[in-house]
Amino acid sequence: MNSSIFASAVFTAGIPLTCGGVRLAGFRGASEFLGLSARFSSGFRGFTVLSQSIFSRRLRIPGLVMKGQRTLGVTFATAATGKSLHEFTVKDIEGNDISLSKFKGKVLLIVNVASQCGLTSSNYTELSQLYDKYKDQGFEILAFPCNQFGGQEPGTNTQIKQFACTRFKAEFPIFDKVDVNGPNTAPVYQFLKASAGGFLGDLIKWNFEKFLIDKNGNVVERYPPTTSPFQIENDIKKLLAA
Repeated sequence: MNSSIFASAVFTAGIPLTCGGVRLAGFRGASEFLGLSARFSSGFRGFTVLSQSIFSRRLRIPGLVMKGQRTLGVTFATAATGKSLHEFTVKDIEGNDISLSKFKGKVLLIVNVASQCGLTSSNYTELSQLYDKYKDQGFEILAFPCNQFGGQEPGTNTQIKQFACTRFKAEFPIFDKVDVNGPNTAPVYQFLKASAGGFLGDLIKWNFEKFLIDKNGNVVERYPPTTSPFQIENDIKKLLAA
């Protein structure tokens, strides 16, 4: 099997998939990442990917060409997309059109969120704390609910908003539920993925993948789901000071 096709299949949202007896997609809870051990043989030269390394940008795999390390503040090749994030219009969780140009001059963290994921509590808690700490300095978090990973965001927009605002006191903007992979991918996520391809290609890997955007609407960093919001704090501070 072609390795790129295989890689896409592994992370297709919501489709239970096994390889060598290991269930690769549709897993839930903390074990979604921390205990994952999957052996690939077709096109990947039989190596084993262990634990969190499967989502690490520093993973080194013989036979695969990986992107080099990036310096924060040096944007991805957004010139290839010919756009800035500020050129997009999205719907908020109430169904209203929102031009992202309203966030010009602000540092943004964009996250695909879910209410029933093993990463939900820690991510929402830390996102809310970061937002409270830096919102007055020009920082915004844009949350996009998505139900493509294990069906872990099944609620209506009203239920999603109530969950986030009541349980985690989230005050940052939450938008309409979107697809982040596949033929119905929201245009804003097409832009994000085209600007910042990740490990195994452009696919969003799971809930709570994160994109850091500078004040000009350029993608400057992409973080895997296992990167906690607190681990991004120093990068946020650097962009705010720029």
